[in-house]
Amino acid sequence: MDAETLIETIKSTLSGVHVLEASQNHFFYYHPDPDQTLDDRMPFATLMTNDDNDQASQLCRPGIYRLNIGLKPETYQRRFGKQPPMPEGNGIIQTGHDFTALDQIMPHPVYAAMSWVCVLNPGPETSEQVMVLLQEAHQTAVRRHEARTRKGG
Repeated sequence: MDAETLIETIKSTLSGVHVLEASQNHFFYYHPDPDQTLDDRMPFATLMTNDDNDQASQLCRPGIYRLNIGLKPETYQRRFGKQPPMPEGNGIIQTGHDFTALDQIMPHPVYAAMSWVCVLNPGPETSEQVMVLLQEAHQTAVRRHEARTRKGG
């Protein structure tokens, strides 16, 4: 699946999704009001098309992108075990994964400590799993929004 198709699938499948684009990277947020200005809350997923933030996945290759998804800690742990510590400086985590491999769900090379996972160019091996993980991340974002709304924030 190419990046534009995935972006459109996320927008059409999940409710209240806002997509912010910066430097050809896409950030997926939840808010039920389509006219709402988004604040600095964390996105529930991102789609990166360049190596601006890290070079672990070599996104400079033509047509390669990385979908990143923020999971609940328990979901991450069921898949990969305990989250690794944050890497130092501009480092990447050492999990034994090939962060350049396509169509494989793996820990995020930098943010695995925060229960983020990634997949380069989701395809036949991962598309269904990716949608399940995106739905979970979206539902978590919905619950967080509802909790903030109840608290008045």
